[in-house]
Amino acid sequence: MTTQIYGSSLVLIKPDALKNSLTGYILSQFSHFHAGLRFAALKVVSVNQTLAEEHYAEHKGKFFYPSLLQYIRGFLHFPDDPGKRRVIAIIYQGPNAIRTIRTICGPTNPHEARQKNPGCIRALGTVVPLHDDNGKFIGNRTDNLVHASANPEDAEREIKLWFIPTDIPPIIRSFPTGISEDYYYYKDSVITTIPKRDSFCFISPGDIVWKSDLRVLKQFKEGKKLDYSVNAVLAKYLINRENEII
Repeated sequence: MTTQIYGSSLVLIKPDALKNSLTGYILSQFSHFHAGLRFAALKVVSVNQTLAEEHYAEHKGKFFYPSLLQYIRGFLHFPDDPGKRRVIAIIYQGPNAIRTIRTICGPTNPHEARQKNPGCIRALGTVVPLHDDNGKFIGNRTDNLVHASANPEDAEREIKLWFIPTDIPPIIRSFPTGISEDYYYYKDSVITTIPKRDSFCFISPGDIVWKSDLRVLKQFKEGKKLDYSVNAVLAKYLINRENEII
């Protein structure tokens, strides 16, 4: 008998899927009827630079990294229509959520997806050739319609990157939270505990915050080594703030 592991996964419906009007189809594939999964949270996101960089941090330095950031931010598919540059971010929960979702999505490369699993979501995607400034081919970028967490560790990191705890009903939050005792402010790529003119307070005393984020902010405040980037804490608080969509 296969053990049923109840878990959570992040799914992103990317700009190429939105441009091709595939949102309804994708949502239907992940529905409770088809996959036994449920929504835990959903938001429409205008992806800021910090969020894009943190989400794809593992690819930094690779030839396709700059194109990848432009892709997830919607600039490649909606160059002349900023209002359409968005991503739908969803948390799904259910038995074997990560494995189930990745099976429905199919292989990362759409060409491989069409060969191995022609009925999967990514079989509808494409591969885009990339060229340097001199026109020389340097490799491919995959426009594969959706992102899905690869493993439980990635799922936790990604969910905490895209969602704050209060985006999710308390009874179905998968990760520990705590209560902030401090103020944290942001302005011009700088985080501080001291308010400055035109800064905004992204965490206040009494706010419910991911416990791991509170630990990183405490480490930052005390000048200690960080468990992970402080920008990974900040990124979700910049979501859909007009002055940060640059």
